[in-house]
Amino acid sequence: MVSLFDHKVSELHQLLHKKEITVTDLVSESYKRIGEVEDKVQAFLTLDEERARQAAKRMDGKLGTDEAKGLLFGMPIGVKDNIVTKGLRTTSASKILENFDPIYDATAASKLHNAETITIGKLNMDEFAMGSSNENSGFQVTRNPWNLERVPGGSSGGSAASVAAGEVLFSLGSDTGGSIRQPASYCGVVGLKPTYGRVSRFGLIAFASSLDQIGPITRTVEDNAYLLQAISGVDPMDSTSANVEVPSYAESLNGDVKGLRIAVPKEYLAEGVNEEVRQSVLEALKVLEKLGATWEEVSLPHSKYALATYYLLSSSEASANLARFDGVRYGYRTADPENLIDLYKKTRAEGFGDEVKRRIMLGTFALSSGYYDAYYKKAQKVRTLIKQDFENVFEKYDVIIGPTAPTPAFKIGENTSDPLTMYANDILTIPVNLAGVPGISVPCGFADGLPLGLQIIGKHFDESTVYRVAHAFEQATEYHKQKPGL
Repeated sequence: MVSLFDHKVSELHQLLHKKEITVTDLVSESYKRIGEVEDKVQAFLTLDEERARQAAKRMDGKLGTDEAKGLLFGMPIGVKDNIVTKGLRTTSASKILENFDPIYDATAASKLHNAETITIGKLNMDEFAMGSSNENSGFQVTRNPWNLERVPGGSSGGSAASVAAGEVLFSLGSDTGGSIRQPASYCGVVGLKPTYGRVSRFGLIAFASSLDQIGPITRTVEDNAYLLQAISGVDPMDSTSANVEVPSYAESLNGDVKGLRIAVPKEYLAEGVNEEVRQSVLEALKVLEKLGATWEEVSLPHSKYALATYYLLSSSEASANLARFDGVRYGYRTADPENLIDLYKKTRAEGFGDEVKRRIMLGTFALSSGYYDAYYKKAQKVRTLIKQDFENVFEKYDVIIGPTAPTPAFKIGENTSDPLTMYANDILTIPVNLAGVPGISVPCGFADGLPLGLQIIGKHFDESTVYRVAHAFEQATEYHKQKPGL
């Protein structure tokens, strides 16, 4: 059966404009689908049905007027639960924030309101965005719509699964070390991590402040470009947001990649990458070659240090950022503490999950006296070398291409007892965050009925070229048209 969400945003906009459908139809489609599959997928932590239906009714009154001209007008969206939303519970999938009701909107959420999208609900994730599988949520495990025994990826697993399952048209996620791109790959959808600073982090519950970035997850590259357009731009509330002009991303979707120079790092197709994943990337390169692009193998020599560098830096920043959750000002508080220190200890012991505690302990150790220079400072130096690797390659090439994840989605419970194996799932996405450059994952094949993702990495603030390549590949293939048989 054809769903309204099988259409692109631009097509739905035309249908609304002609009054062939209403905003209420779109919102009803979303909640109907949630009613059909949510018990299997478990992508949502909180739904906002009453307010969503009221907003839809209000917007229906604007159809046919100049007020309804925005391309995202009336489009249903899901928002990852670490992006604060005024009057809508925001937990970051942690028991310590189980009943947190924000009094303001994140800038990205505010921009969505300005674009007049309709928030359907808040999406499940790994607690405080720490994880690669969505199994670290404090509330429930989201499942992959392509195979309910598999993980959807993480930490934005709920965001990717909800789009793949057709519960929402698109969603917002956040990406600290691959948390948009890896679940997009596992769920067969399109996910972009923008350049660091392109999208405001104000109102994003911080995990690692120098790495976190909000980005869009969609069914198509075109929809992704429209959503990024809406949330991008400098923000006086975020000193790390960049005052760089936001181009019209849609204008770059011309399908023309003639003369484009592609770099393929040998490290991204090396040992540890599944053979079917490797072959899907090589096939994708053939497609781009036919379209007029050229590619060469290159080296990003410091990539092998990225995983260790990332976990030292991100855990150090997490140990500082999560110090605010102490049971004093907001969130969960332990019952009957003996004194202030006891309040801190018990609140954090009872409120945080195992993975969060593990990273706080690692980060606190790396920042401690006597170890700071040996670990944290050295990791910062290696981060600079990783960034320089990318800059050196981009002197000669337009984009870098490789797999998004080394394997298709793994089974739920398969890696939970082995944190190191779990961490390695982000090995191909982490260098992009350390360098601060943009990267997108687009569907590029299947292995055993599970989607595979192609990662396209661009220069700082050159999302336009990333989109141009991704769109050209998408239009030349059929992978993005396939849907899970839920």
